[in-house]
Amino acid sequence: MIPLPGQPVLPYNKERTVAISAVRRACIVTQKVFETLVNTEFITKGDESPVTVGDFAAQAVISAILGNVFPEDPIVGEEDAVELRKNKDLSHRITALVNEGLTDERLFYEKEEWGIGQGYDIAPREVNDAIDKGKFEGGNEGRMWTIDPIDGTKGFLRGEQYAVCLSLIVDGKPTVGVIGCPNLPHRTGKPEVQKGYIFVAVKEQGSERLTMQGYDPTIIAMPTVHPSDLVVLESVESGHSLHSFNARVSELLTVEEPPCRMDSQAKYCALAMGRGHLYLRMPTRSDYEEKIWDHAPGTLLVEEAGGIVTNSKGGPLNFGLGRTLGKNSGILACGSWVYPKVLDAVRVASRESRKRAKSREAIRAAAAAASTPPPNVPLPPPPAPDKRPVQGDDKENRPEADVKL
Repeated sequence: MIPLPGQPVLPYNKERTVAISAVRRACIVTQKVFETLVNTEFITKGDESPVTVGDFAAQAVISAILGNVFPEDPIVGEEDAVELRKNKDLSHRITALVNEGLTDERLFYEKEEWGIGQGYDIAPREVNDAIDKGKFEGGNEGRMWTIDPIDGTKGFLRGEQYAVCLSLIVDGKPTVGVIGCPNLPHRTGKPEVQKGYIFVAVKEQGSERLTMQGYDPTIIAMPTVHPSDLVVLESVESGHSLHSFNARVSELLTVEEPPCRMDSQAKYCALAMGRGHLYLRMPTRSDYEEKIWDHAPGTLLVEEAGGIVTNSKGGPLNFGLGRTLGKNSGILACGSWVYPKVLDAVRVASRESRKRAKSREAIRAAAAAASTPPPNVPLPPPPAPDKRPVQGDDKENRPEADVKL
C-alpha cells in the first residue's frame, strides 16, 4: 500500500506507486474515449484485432510517465505509432486525449516530477515517441515494463469488461503488477456499488484491490470451495480459448456451476478475489504464442493472492523469452488447494483431444491413399458441444457474466 509518513518503505514501493498513478490516468483516458467517441473508430491490425484511439492514448500516457520516472527502463508495449505518424488528424486527437490524462489534478501520492498535473501537456511528436518506446523485444535480464493499454478491446467496444495492464518484470520474473478495471463490477443494478477498481501486486508483498483513485487498499486472497462449486473463468470469444475443452475439464472435475465469461485480465482479478476459482485458456491454434503483456500482471496478482499459474502441462510461464511466452501450450490458473486435481483433469482432457485428432488423421490418410473415402468407417465423434449455461446470460443474450464484489 502507499506508505503514510513514518511507515517503512517496502521494496519496489516507488515502482508500485508510479504504476498505480500511470494506470489510473490511462483509465481516465479510456473512459473519456468510450464516453465521447464513436465506438467504431478503430484500426484493424494484421491479426485482425481492433485498436481504438484509446489504445494509443492509454499507452502514451503510461509510457510518458514511466519515461519521466524510470528513463533507463525499456518498455514492451502492444502498440506502435506507425499509423499515427501517417495520420496527423488522428495523431492530434490522440494527443488531446493524452494530455487530459497527464494534466488531471494530482492526488496526494502523485509527484510533479513524474510529468503530471497542470501544465504538463506534450506535443504530438512526443506522444508518438512515447508510444514507440514500447518496441523493446524483451529478454530475461534486467528490468522491463510491459503495457497492455486496453486488454479486451472488444469488451471495451461493447461497454463491458476490459483492463489497463502494467507490469514490471525483473530478470524474467513479474515483480510489480497493476491492473485497472473501470467496469468492475458489471450490471449489478445497484447504483451504490463502487464501480471500477485497480488491482495491485508486488512480489512477496501480497495482492490488493483499490478504488479507481488508488485509495482504500483491501487485501485480497483466494478462498477454498467445494470442487462442485468451482466457477470456471473463460474468455467471451471462442476464438481465444477452447470452450469445449474447458467444458470437458469441468465435467471431469464434476463442476456444477456454469462458466463465467468475460474479456481481458479482469478474469485474473476475479480469480484473485475468489469470484471465480479456475481460469483456463487453451489455444485454438497450434502456432499461437501468448503475449507477455497479456499475462504478466495477472499472473503475479493471482500468485500473490495464494494461487498457482502454469501452462497446461504444469510448467512455469517464462516471461524472459521475448515479447511472447513461446510455445507455451495454454494457461492454467487456480487456487493452490485445487491445482493438483485441475492439472490431472487438464491432462486427461488433453490426452483425449490428442487421441481424437490422431484417429481423424489416420482415417483421412487412409482415405487419401485409397482416393475414395473408406466405406462404413465413421469418423470419431468431435468433442461434445459446449452446452453449459453461462452466468450472466440475459434476455439480450449478452455473453459476459456479472462479477459481484
